[in-house]
Amino acid sequence: MTGEKNQQPVKPANQRGAARLAAVQALYQMDIGGTGVLEIVAEYELHRLGQELDGDTYLKADASWFRSIVSGVVRDQRQLDPMIGAALQDDWALSRLDSTVRAILRAGTFELKERKDVPVAVIVTEYVEIAKAFFEDEEPKLVNAVLDRIARQLRPETTRK
Repeated sequence: MTGEKNQQPVKPANQRGAARLAAVQALYQMDIGGTGVLEIVAEYELHRLGQELDGDTYLKADASWFRSIVSGVVRDQRQLDPMIGAALQDDWALSRLDSTVRAILRAGTFELKERKDVPVAVIVTEYVEIAKAFFEDEEPKLVNAVLDRIARQLRPETTRK
């Protein structure tokens, strides 16, 4: 024993969480830099997911989950954005939100819409945690409120109380 903690195998759920975080980062990068979906997915799969880049080690992620989120958000953005806009407060436009918050809300809304096999509470909690990784103030609360409103609309039978 070298005094290091025992390395636990990465659970599939943890790999999905890492995929969600990477998807948010990729969507942000696409929003800011105008990078295309094929280029960004290839970059992340080859150089980031589970890799070391510029001294940062990226978590091992479920690549198919990552691909599904990024490509799904791009494919469905014309449907997702109006849902998010309707769930925002009356005086807020989606375009006024920080790019990272937009990426989080788009990814979370996509999963709520498409991944009926994943419980609402898991999706909302995961994306609120991602928001907390980037923001300390109101943004995680906003993500929670907006995704909760969207979940009530998309999955009224399974929304959390």
